[in-house]
Amino acid sequence: MNPLKHVAIIMDGNGRWGLKYKNSRNAGHKAGLNTVEKIIKETIKNKIGYLTLFAFSTENWKRPKKEINYLFNLLENFLSNRISDLHKQNIKLKILGSKKFSPKLNKLLINSEKKTSKNTKLQINLALNYGSKSELIDAFKKIKKSKSIINEKNLSKNLQTKNIPDPDILIRTGNTKRLSNFLLWQLAYSEIFFEKKLWPAFNENDYNKIIKDYKKIKRNFGKI
Repeated sequence: MNPLKHVAIIMDGNGRWGLKYKNSRNAGHKAGLNTVEKIIKETIKNKIGYLTLFAFSTENWKRPKKEINYLFNLLENFLSNRISDLHKQNIKLKILGSKKFSPKLNKLLINSEKKTSKNTKLQINLALNYGSKSELIDAFKKIKKSKSIINEKNLSKNLQTKNIPDPDILIRTGNTKRLSNFLLWQLAYSEIFFEKKLWPAFNENDYNKIIKDYKKIKRNFGKI
C-alpha cells in the first residue's frame, strides 16, 4: 500500500459554481471555504501530514478588482476568526508565494505562520500569489549567488517547499485538465486526479475515493 504524506489541491470551479447556483462568483468563493474546512478534517482523519492548497496564483491578478478584493477579505476574515482554532488543533500554516498584499493581510499571514510554526499534526501550505516558474527562477538565482553546484538536491533546497515532501497526489477539481503553473518541479512524480465536480461541490466521499484509488496504484518511479 502506498504511503500518503502529502496531498496538493487546485481548488478550481468556485466562480462557476457561484454563477450556476447563486448568480454570483463571490458566493462560490464563500462556499468553497466550507469545502476547505471539510477537507482539512478529512486529511487529519487520514493521518496525512501535508496539505497544499492553491488559493491564488500570480496570474489571478488579471481578474476583476472587485473579485480579488472579495477573495482577500474572505481570507482576512478566515485568518482572524479561525487561526486560533487551527492552532488548537495542532495545525501549522505555511504560506507559499510572495506576501505582496495589503499591510493588514501581510501582517495576518506573518502572525498566523508564527503562531502555528511549532504545530505538528498537519501542515497546511497555502499557495498565495504563487507561481511555480518564478519560484524556480528564484531558486536558480539563489544557487548562483551562493556559488553552489546546480543539481536536484540544491534546487529542491532553494524552493519554497524545502523540507516538505513532494506531493503524492495532485487533485484538480472543476473539470479542467492542466497544472496552471502550480508546483511544476514538485509534481514530477505525483499521481494526478482530475475531478469533474466544481470545488464547492467536492466532498469527503470524493476525497476518500481518490485516496483509496491512490493506494491501489503501483508506483514505479521509473523502475519496473
